[in-house]
Amino acid sequence: MDSKEALVVFEGTKIRRIWHDEQWYFSVVDVLQVLTDSPTPRQYWGKIKDREFQKLELSPIWVQLKLPSADGKSYKTDCANTESMFRIIQSIPSKKAEPFKRWLAKVGYERIQEIENPELAQDRVKEYYELKGYPEDWIDKRLRGIAIRQDLTDEWKTRGIQEKKDFAILTNEISKATFGKTVSEYKEFKSLERDSQNLRDHMTDWELILTMVGEKATTDITISKDSLGFEECKDSAVEGGTIAKNTRKELEEKTGKSVISNENYLHLTGKKQRKVKGFLSK
Repeated sequence: MDSKEALVVFEGTKIRRIWHDEQWYFSVVDVLQVLTDSPTPRQYWGKIKDREFQKLELSPIWVQLKLPSADGKSYKTDCANTESMFRIIQSIPSKKAEPFKRWLAKVGYERIQEIENPELAQDRVKEYYELKGYPEDWIDKRLRGIAIRQDLTDEWKTRGIQEKKDFAILTNEISKATFGKTVSEYKEFKSLERDSQNLRDHMTDWELILTMVGEKATTDITISKDSLGFEECKDSAVEGGTIAKNTRKELEEKTGKSVISNENYLHLTGKKQRKVKGFLSK
């Protein structure tokens, strides 16, 4: 799942979530931190479970799912869907409870809308980039790249790729073949934070285009060769990235300029942030 989908924001505070069993599940600890401003939300949640266990029969209404932590690793975390989260919130005295319930209901409903009509999700992403101040023609390329990336990851899933680390390795193979850099190396080259900033959000037009070429070629090669399993998909990823590299090399030879750029969109940081914050909090 895209990182922007895995985090939502309520009144400036990030809440982790994961798509599981055809619905959103939210981190209970993150929600409690929003509602209580507690410096120790895990302990707060532990006390609620001890105190309300019998009265509210909470045990069946949450599940443990792996969510990313501050150290970049994923750990099993108590999560609840929208309906269960409403029941948990009832046990918490907070002035934020009612506005949070309205926000929670809206966030869950929007995902259902997007499943039924994928164009809504694309419209929301476009609005996000517009509010950030990205150029219109760049946004068009970015959205197209998202669609191509989704096609590729869907294809990988049908061919036995399930682990998050395997998706990352395959993506790195395409990046290395295309640009001579892994995603992490490219982020460092562009002066981006490794864990919190998306490389593609800071690519130039040609970098986005070549990324699309590499991933589209990988998808088509994977299908054509009927690649199965990690090793075969890895070979196809290298071949797809090599096609993009050849395009890059030919372009650089003709123009006399390197496509690989340390340019980024960090200068947009701070611009229109109030509007973006309001958009993400919807």
